Amino acid sequence: MWYFLLRRSLGFALTLLAVSAVVFAVMNVLPGDPALTILGLDATEDALAALREQLGLNQPLLARYWSWITHALTGDFGVSHSFRVPVADLIAERLPMTISLAVSGMIFTVLLALVMGIGAAANHRKAGDWGVMLLSQLGIAVPAFWLAMLLVLIFAVKLRWLPPGGFPGWSDPVAAMRALILPTVALALVQSSVLARVTRSSALEVMRQDYVRTARASGFSRTRVLWRHVLPNALVPIVTIVGMQFAALVTGTIVIENVFYLPGLGRLIFQSIANRDLPTVQALVMLFAAIVVTANFIVDLLYLVIDPRLKARA
Repeated sequence: MWYFLLRRSLGFALTLLAVSAVVFAVMNVLPGDPALTILGLDATEDALAALREQLGLNQPLLARYWSWITHALTGDFGVSHSFRVPVADLIAERLPMTISLAVSGMIFTVLLALVMGIGAAANHRKAGDWGVMLLSQLGIAVPAFWLAMLLVLIFAVKLRWLPPGGFPGWSDPVAAMRALILPTVALALVQSSVLARVTRSSALEVMRQDYVRTARASGFSRTRVLWRHVLPNALVPIVTIVGMQFAALVTGTIVIENVFYLPGLGRLIFQSIANRDLPTVQALVMLFAAIVVTANFIVDLLYLVIDPRLKARA
């Protein structure tokens, strides 16, 4: 098992290093001049040259990458060109909003998908199964941003049950939770549709096993067999998808936060791209990429907990 953990940890570190190199290279070959964006079209050549020197834009690419990565390891991502504050402070200020939205979306996704998926498997080839498959297909086909606008139109504009956007802050927990309901639903419905189909397929495969039939023949109720025998043994593919979906939920907040005008990392990266704020964009893209890699790393570790056979082979 220790060899497995060491191998996965080494792969995790090397993947992050490779991602950082790709992110830095892509960000620094984009067209445009950050100095010209900051100072404007009326800036003199002397002012532009001085600012390029100050920002380190005249250094070789490898030297700039080494400086960036060594400072990033200490939490120093530079200073935002547009906000004039350290990038780390901007991320620390906006990260709780994005993580709250992603976590609430993940909880909603898992709960809804497990109920739909197990229910569909228990009613295989019946009306309940067909209904879940139809709803999940619709959920996959509908874009998240379109669903978000539809939810605002129905529940905020027509019914006036929930706020259409904005975030009042955590000083009022009730208002904050109400403001997150529509973004959470818009973010999670598409992902729960995918996970429900995976849960159904995995559960159906387990239900065909001999030990499930033995449990039913022993007199256990159908509900107990489903939740105590079928679901635990169907978790490996489900956990794989959940890990990928959490990463998708975090990156999906980029669109949802802009639709609902939420002060998170998604809205920040849009503003930074519009202002060509290179240090902020680099840091945010690297952060989102690191979340994806970390989610996959955690899924690999969870396999050892879920499946004892993998622990024996590790």
